[in-house]
Amino acid sequence: MNDIRVSALVLLHPLEPLLLMVRKEGTTSFMLPGGKPEAGESAEATIIREISEELGLALEAGRLSPLGTFAADAANEADHRVIGDVFCYQGLPAELDVDRINHQAEIAEAAWFSYAPMPVDTAERQFAPLTRLQVIPALEARGLLTQ
Repeated sequence: MNDIRVSALVLLHPLEPLLLMVRKEGTTSFMLPGGKPEAGESAEATIIREISEELGLALEAGRLSPLGTFAADAANEADHRVIGDVFCYQGLPAELDVDRINHQAEIAEAAWFSYAPMPVDTAERQFAPLTRLQVIPALEARGLLTQ
C-alpha cells in the first residue's frame, strides 16, 4: 500500500454543527480541504497554500492549531493510504461567505455537512475515511464540536 501525505483543514460553521468539505473534480468523495505538500514545504505552509488555491481564502498562521496526524484508506485512490496533518482554524477566514462558498482549482464542489452525525455514504456521495473515522472522533475527544 502506498502512502499519500497531505495537509487538511477543519473549518466549522459559526452557527450550526457543520463542517466544510470539498469534492474534487471527477470524484464522489467529500473530504476536508487541503492537499499535498510541495518539495520542502512544511505541513502548515501546505495548508495555507492549498486553502488559497482551492477556496481563495487567506489563512492567518496564528489562528491554525494542529489537531494531529491521522492515517486512513485514501478516499479516491485504491490501494493507497492517506496520512493527513490536520489543522483546526480559530474562527473563519475573513473572505469566507458561509452561504456561498467559493471554490476553484480542482475543486468541483464545496459544502457544509453535519458532523453529528455525518451523513451516510451513498453510491453518489461518500465521505473520506480520514474525516469520518479519525478527524471527527479526535474533534469530539477534544471537546471542539458542538451538538
